[in-house]
Amino acid sequence: MIKKVRQHPSQNEALLFEHSSPGKIGYQLPDLDVPAIDPAEALGAAAVRAEIEGFPEVSEVDAIRHFTRLSTWNYAIDLGLYPLGSCTMKYNPRVNELVAHTEGLAWIHPYQSASLSQGAMEIIASLERCLAEITGMDAVTLQPAAGAHGEHTGILLVRAMHTANGNPRKKVIIPDSAHGTNPATVRMAGYEVANLASNDRGILDPAGLAAIVDENTAALMVTNPNTVGVFEEQITEIASILHAKGAMLYMDGANMNALCGIARPGDFGVDVMHLNLHKTFSTPHGGGGPGSGAVAVKKHLEPFLPYPRLKRINNQWDWNYDRPQSIGRMRAFYGNFGVLVRALAYIMAHGGNGLKRVTQDAILNANYLGKLLEPYSEIAYDAPSMHECVFSDKRQSAKGVPTGAIAKRLIDYGFHPYTVSFPLIVEGALMIEPTETESKQELDLFADALISIANEVETEPETVLHAPHSTRTSKVDEIAAARKPILRWKP
Repeated sequence: MIKKVRQHPSQNEALLFEHSSPGKIGYQLPDLDVPAIDPAEALGAAAVRAEIEGFPEVSEVDAIRHFTRLSTWNYAIDLGLYPLGSCTMKYNPRVNELVAHTEGLAWIHPYQSASLSQGAMEIIASLERCLAEITGMDAVTLQPAAGAHGEHTGILLVRAMHTANGNPRKKVIIPDSAHGTNPATVRMAGYEVANLASNDRGILDPAGLAAIVDENTAALMVTNPNTVGVFEEQITEIASILHAKGAMLYMDGANMNALCGIARPGDFGVDVMHLNLHKTFSTPHGGGGPGSGAVAVKKHLEPFLPYPRLKRINNQWDWNYDRPQSIGRMRAFYGNFGVLVRALAYIMAHGGNGLKRVTQDAILNANYLGKLLEPYSEIAYDAPSMHECVFSDKRQSAKGVPTGAIAKRLIDYGFHPYTVSFPLIVEGALMIEPTETESKQELDLFADALISIANEVETEPETVLHAPHSTRTSKVDEIAAARKPILRWKP
């Protein structure tokens, strides 16, 4: 007979309500040395709340241990590699946090007068200058709150320019390798989506583009490097085709981590682009925020940027609202200021040479992983990888094991899964971006885990199909989990 052993609470943590015992409290106060007063009498009955029914009654140590145990369940960048392609989940230097928490910056109020906000405004101006230099563009707005918001801002700028020229035009061309937010942005801006297929090398074909660009084309939205991790090597020709028809080239800057210090989008013909400051320039993100989708433009789009814009008057910064062609505000105030501080700290800490080294290390790490894994998985495209490598599950799915099962088995090896089934143009995609953050030792461990799983697929595929095995919740029925979620686990 198997003896039943009580599972350690760190593996099976009860709800705080289940820790509750009547009369337990997390504080102690000395006896009153003044007469007691009825709160309702002193404050008014409307200001006094009744006791919360069912509120947990726990001691201080109960509460501390409960939340500490829960915190150990979270996978974090401080614990290990996040190989999420196109997300650039890299370690965020603590010096950025130290700078962002400077009292005068952390507590500044957006309604504070310009005369008392000169330091913050100088930070915004400095960051705009840095980003313009890094991208090769002429002007930058820091208002947009995240990447998709930056995309929306950029396409609205394109629409405003075309409208000012007498015709807003009707369509925006989007490659099949685009991020999913791109077509949503286009529709929200009032344009039709025109699809463009990639060629067998995973990049755009200029001849195919030329065949569909006309006077009704407002722009092409391209990610470069694209979502299969390949640089669009004919990008200058693509820009020329668009410009010949009066259309704009929009660049999704989600993969700027592969270009900083090496190539500037403005130099190869980009008219407008957004940057994910929370990715490329290292601010903690995920779970919905925080973020910043800064937008950089060439001169012909500058008049349409959101207001207010910084201006220098009598040797001081002020806000300029007199922008008659502006598309207006894109959000309240002046951007996610804490993210902007962190981004500037990151840029200044690295400097130009440091940012170039960051990019080189990110590309090196991706190609190193690619070479280690290529004997065991099908590479998506026979082309040099940039900052991420993309594989297909073709070999594994032939054994009945899809990319999703491989990702879940990876959890048993102590790693966060890679991006699963994206980009959509790669069937059964395994998309891996190690970033510049990771050491060779960490990359070797990650590669060893995937190689081990590839071998398991050959010898014991059921082990992979039923993964994960070492987690608190084992493999779930994903369809049932989506339709009938069970929010409390019972042993």
